[in-house]
Amino acid sequence: MTFSELRVQYPKFIYHAYEPHYADGRLHIRYRFEIAGLCEFTPEWQIPCAEPAENDPALRRLIFSLGLAELVSYWKITCSPTVELRCGTLSDAQAAWWKQLYFGGLGEFFYRNGIETTEADFMKIVSLGETLPDAPAQKTLSGKLIPVGGGKDSIVTLNLLKDRLSDAYAYQINHRDSSEKAALLAGIPKERVLEVSRTLDKNMLDCNAKGFLNGHTPFSAIVAFSAVLTAYLTGLSQVILSNESSASESTVSEMEVNHQYSKSYRFEQDFARYEAEFLRCGVEYFSLLRPLTEFQIARYFASLPAEYHRIFRSCNAGAKKDAWCGHCAKCLFVAVILSPFLPYAYIREMLGSDILNMPEMMPVLEELCGLRPNKPFECVGSRKEVNIALCLAIGKAYCEGAELPLLIRQYGATPLFLEYHAIASEFGHEWDSNHRVPAELAEIVRSAIHNA
Repeated sequence: MTFSELRVQYPKFIYHAYEPHYADGRLHIRYRFEIAGLCEFTPEWQIPCAEPAENDPALRRLIFSLGLAELVSYWKITCSPTVELRCGTLSDAQAAWWKQLYFGGLGEFFYRNGIETTEADFMKIVSLGETLPDAPAQKTLSGKLIPVGGGKDSIVTLNLLKDRLSDAYAYQINHRDSSEKAALLAGIPKERVLEVSRTLDKNMLDCNAKGFLNGHTPFSAIVAFSAVLTAYLTGLSQVILSNESSASESTVSEMEVNHQYSKSYRFEQDFARYEAEFLRCGVEYFSLLRPLTEFQIARYFASLPAEYHRIFRSCNAGAKKDAWCGHCAKCLFVAVILSPFLPYAYIREMLGSDILNMPEMMPVLEELCGLRPNKPFECVGSRKEVNIALCLAIGKAYCEGAELPLLIRQYGATPLFLEYHAIASEFGHEWDSNHRVPAELAEIVRSAIHNA
């Protein structure tokens, strides 16, 4: 079934309803979506919180908007040309905002499925529901919500804020041991680790198995809307992300297709504008690490106590087991970016894999460093910092008289080594001015990272 065929056969996607109710210390939300002529979907969320006030207008806008972020995962099954909203209304400006998010966040999906379309043509949003109240929130908010995914980036954020965690809560979608351990190790007590439950509808998985369209969607946008909703319910004023400047680089070299679109600075800016103009809940959303590169974050992470090195997990392939798979692009990137700062034997023990001595991983390394046109479709750093890390790892091994792993030795024979090794030692003091970090926190980040 092709994109064009599915759009003819299934011309309409419907957002029927959002159905919240409070029970057992959690806000339960069921969304009702439908691909007309195919099936219905009822994904669910559960958010721990005190019982919210009835008819809170900001809360209604937040719940409705989380549904808008969620629906694209189901819409992509058939890419129906019309999306009908029967439980709310978007202005023309709001509809344009959501279309931009969907189109940018689905760039990888379109690219990998060979779909040629435009932002103007891929979707029409039709509002048939009631207009939501636009009164601003009246709640007084204070404190921080820090999404913790279990990887090195959120661990760095927790440690940069270690003296400011008395009013902080950790946030995770569904349970991961590594996420909870990182929060507890940083000093956030278990009662302030908010574990939100997200349940996918099995009909989506059935459609995937039957050969309908499938692929990457902007999950970090779901994190954004769900985290802001959770912060509002908990009475917190800030959601502090851990997305770095490197996330803004396109994955595909010849066009703007970014696997990390909803982690990019563009999305962060857009989201902040949407909150201020339309959500109006009063929760501030920004990434503490936005001024930094993955290289700088890795250097700081390497300096942290070994307990963090033992518990962190960044491998998507092994996520269900909360483990490293030891042979994917993300595992390879982690090994490379840490190699200037930690002994390879130590990295090998952390990952449980001798990945830098696996010859079959050389094509992936070539993608990471730019010898091939596209980076892996994973959350990895920029091509420049991969090259810098490799060059510094080679220099460190020579100084220590250590044997180089196979992949790094092979990289040393490429033209990129000659291009980057002369500037590698100057790298690591970058500061991207495109960020939204409050000045007081920005100074903490700058001082800690530059002194690492």
